[in-house]
Amino acid sequence: MSNKMRLYYNPQSRAAIARWMLEEVGADYDLVHIDFESGSNRRPDFLAINPMGKLPTLVLADGTVLTETPAIVAFLADAHADKSLAPEISSPARGTYYRWLMFNGSCLEPAAIEKMMRKDAAPLPKVSVGWGSYDDVIDTLEMTLGKSPYLLGERFSAADLMIGATLSWLVMFGAPRVGDSAVIAEYVERVTDRDAYRRSQAT
Repeated sequence: MSNKMRLYYNPQSRAAIARWMLEEVGADYDLVHIDFESGSNRRPDFLAINPMGKLPTLVLADGTVLTETPAIVAFLADAHADKSLAPEISSPARGTYYRWLMFNGSCLEPAAIEKMMRKDAAPLPKVSVGWGSYDDVIDTLEMTLGKSPYLLGERFSAADLMIGATLSWLVMFGAPRVGDSAVIAEYVERVTDRDAYRRSQAT
């Protein structure tokens, strides 16, 4: 068995976040490129690893399979505690870190998808969805990022990697408000101005 991790990867997927995190912690890993157009994510050999057929999928050196971006990011932060990408488990800041690490998948992404893909439909009722509304989500981020350079204050964490990567994509795809927000633009520039991020963009 290889002593390296394997990241099943396509740069146009959330696996780009996992790759950035692997670079942040200095992990030894191999990339296995997945071509969506040819349907390689639906092949039996890949479905045997991840029955969802989705990325990212990270296989650890011992064969353990990790899926779901926040789970991969959280695991790598804790497995490489020397990189200081997560507060200590007993620190009150750990709770704030978890809040923002999970905010991406529970609020930011679904709110943005609803806003951008259901343009002609009435918004889902605020009382029925975990994110409330798209404007609630963006207001919350702008308020938080207007107070400090990072989500945990002065310290970059794995939560910034998650939120920063998603905001960068939303700017690229023209999500409402995001591209016009100076606070968000400055934050995205700050969190992506890292050597690990640049390494993760290599083909």
